[in-house]
Amino acid sequence: MLSTHIEAVKRIWGSSSIKWGTKMRLTLCLAALAASVATASPALAQSATAAGEARGTILQSLTLTKTADLDFGTVAPDVNDPGSVSVNANTGVRSTSGGVVALPGPFGRARFEGYGEAGQLVQLTLNQPAGGVLTNGGNSITAVLNLDASGATMRTIGVAGNFVVHVGGDFGIGANQPNGLYAAQFDLTADYQ
Repeated sequence: MLSTHIEAVKRIWGSSSIKWGTKMRLTLCLAALAASVATASPALAQSATAAGEARGTILQSLTLTKTADLDFGTVAPDVNDPGSVSVNANTGVRSTSGGVVALPGPFGRARFEGYGEAGQLVQLTLNQPAGGVLTNGGNSITAVLNLDASGATMRTIGVAGNFVVHVGGDFGIGANQPNGLYAAQFDLTADYQ
């Protein structure tokens, strides 16, 4: 690089024999200084970098399985006196009122078993049968279903990752109600909260 500057100085002074006087030394020093500043100057732009984290929590899939249907059992209505039959969602005990008589045979509350992430909160939604009735052909009876735990709709999944929900209910029987099997579908939904 120095030889390039010397060649430039020769061209400026127009002589092949260079005289190293004060003016020549000053010119040569200034040229060398200009060349070093031009090649060694830092960039004027600044930048800054910061790191962030992307994350998300994946919970175990939530499942809910019916393991038993709600069964009011077999009952007999009175010809003149209406009544009702109930299955307690908390205890599974069946009771009747009015002119309805409970007959021997199986009955019981519905049972649903759920599995999910231990310690997570689950909201339950109980959808009543369509129209709030159980049907047998063209005949129907009113029905109101309810959840165990006094109807609580929020549950915490246990440490083993499971939870159990029972459904009971009441249905009214009119005086001289036509005989037959009365039934309807209902749905229970569980959602993480």
